[in-house]
Amino acid sequence: MKRSNRFAWLGAIAIGVIVLLTFIAAPNTEIYSGSTYNRAADGYGAWYAFMQEQGITIERWQKPLTELNSEKRPATLLRVYSYLRQPQLEREEEQWLEKGNNLVILGVRTRVSEGNFHTMQTSPVGGVKIRTRRRYQKAKQPQVLLGDRFGAVVWEDAGEKGKVIFATTPYLAANAYQDNLSNFQYLASLVNQKDKILFVDEYIHGYKDADVKESEGQGDLIGYFAQTPVLVVFLQAGVLLSVLIWAQNRRFGKPLALTTPVIDNSQAYIQALAGVLRKAESSDFVVDIVGKAEQLQLQKALGLGTVLLEPQALINIWTEKTGKSATELDAIFKLQQRKRRLSEGELLSWLAKWRSLHQ
Repeated sequence: MKRSNRFAWLGAIAIGVIVLLTFIAAPNTEIYSGSTYNRAADGYGAWYAFMQEQGITIERWQKPLTELNSEKRPATLLRVYSYLRQPQLEREEEQWLEKGNNLVILGVRTRVSEGNFHTMQTSPVGGVKIRTRRRYQKAKQPQVLLGDRFGAVVWEDAGEKGKVIFATTPYLAANAYQDNLSNFQYLASLVNQKDKILFVDEYIHGYKDADVKESEGQGDLIGYFAQTPVLVVFLQAGVLLSVLIWAQNRRFGKPLALTTPVIDNSQAYIQALAGVLRKAESSDFVVDIVGKAEQLQLQKALGLGTVLLEPQALINIWTEKTGKSATELDAIFKLQQRKRRLSEGELLSWLAKWRSLHQ
C-alpha cells in the first residue's frame, strides 16, 4: 500500500472512531421527544403545522420560563415533556399562573390503573386515542376533562387567576396520531384560549435562542469544550494519539519473527510408549528393558564391555573397583528379579536408585 493511501485510510479510521465515541458518549437525545421540531412519531411537528393551517398563532418559546414571566399579555403555555414529571408545580410555574396565565402540561406521572392500555376516550370533538393505563384518581368530576371510570386522563386545576391542565400522556397529539384528527383538535381546544396568546415551550427540549446560548456559555468553542464531558475528550485525544503513532510507523520495539517449534520425534515416541505401558500396567516389561540398559551403562562406566554379565559377577567387580558396599547394587538386582509386578511407587523408587548409583 502506498504511503499516501495509508494516511488516507488511517485518517478515515480515526474520524470514524471519533464519531462513534461521540454518539456513544453524547447526551441523551430523548429530550427532543414532544418537540414541535421533531418529525418522528413521538414529536409534535404535525400538530404545529395543523395549528398554523387553522390560522392559530403559536410561538415557539426557547428561553427559560422566568423570562416568559415578564410577558405582560395574558398567555397560555404548552409544555410537552419527554418524560413523566411530577404533578407538583415548580415555583416559576406558580408565578406564571398567579399573573392570570394558563398552563397545559402533557406527561404527568400518576398511578397505573387496571384500565386498558389502548382506549378511545369520548370528547366534544370526537374520539381521542389514548395509549396509557395511567389515570389520576383524585380529580373530582368537574375537574375531569377526559377520562373513564378508572380515573382522569386530562384534568383541570383552576386557581384564583390562572388555571393549569394536566395530562397523563405526553403523546396526546403526537405525530403518531395523524390518522386520528380528533387528537389534534382536542389539544387545540385545550390550548386555544380566548384573548390569550399561545406559546409552546421548546427550551425544555434543548432549543435555545442565540442570546441564551451565549449567556450559558454555549456560543463559542471554548464554551463547548467547557461543557463537554472530560472522559469523551480524553478518549478522542487517545484515539488521535494512537493513530498518529501508527501513522509515523513508530513501533514500541523491534518486530519479532515467529519461530516454529522443533518436534523431537524420539522424545514424542518415548512419551507415547510410556503412556501405553502405564495404561497396560506393564511394569515388568519396563523393568526388563530399562534394567538391561542401566546395567550396560554401568558396565561401560566400569570398562567391562557390552556383554551383559551375571548380576553377582557385576556386583563383585563394582565393589572391587569402587570400594563401596554391595548392598545398594544388590537391592537393585533383587528388585528386578521379583516375579510379581512392581507398583508405580516401587518402580519410581527403583529408577531413583539407578540414578543415585550412576551419580
